[in-house]
Amino acid sequence: MEALKLSEMNIALPFFNTTIPAGFPSPALDYEEEEIDLSRILQPNPATTFVVKVKGDSMIEANIPDGCMAVVDRSIRPSTGDIIVAALNGDYTVKRLVKAGRNWVLHPENAFYKPIVIAEDADFQVWGVVTAVIVDMRK
Repeated sequence: MEALKLSEMNIALPFFNTTIPAGFPSPALDYEEEEIDLSRILQPNPATTFVVKVKGDSMIEANIPDGCMAVVDRSIRPSTGDIIVAALNGDYTVKRLVKAGRNWVLHPENAFYKPIVIAEDADFQVWGVVTAVIVDMRK
């Protein structure tokens, strides 16, 4: 799994402090107030945050499409409902972590996939909690 450290980048972009309707043009340039540093927003914990490229469509209903980048923070303790990056029996996956009775389940966000119940004897490790998703809209 290839990871990219956000702390190695300095990404500052102009910030327009206004909302923009998704159908009618807006003179947003009139509202430019400052620059925002995306690396600071995306990684409040630089030492424990990394980015991975997502492959597959099992999380599309959570707005995590194939080919996007997931920002993952290892310092966040995962809890039920969080979307996580995990290693299960040697395979990496991105899924929603759900507590179902006495079992933990890796729940896909695509009706074509089945949830994965984590067996007690499984080799399972949470790598971190997904905190943001970066989608390249040009694709």
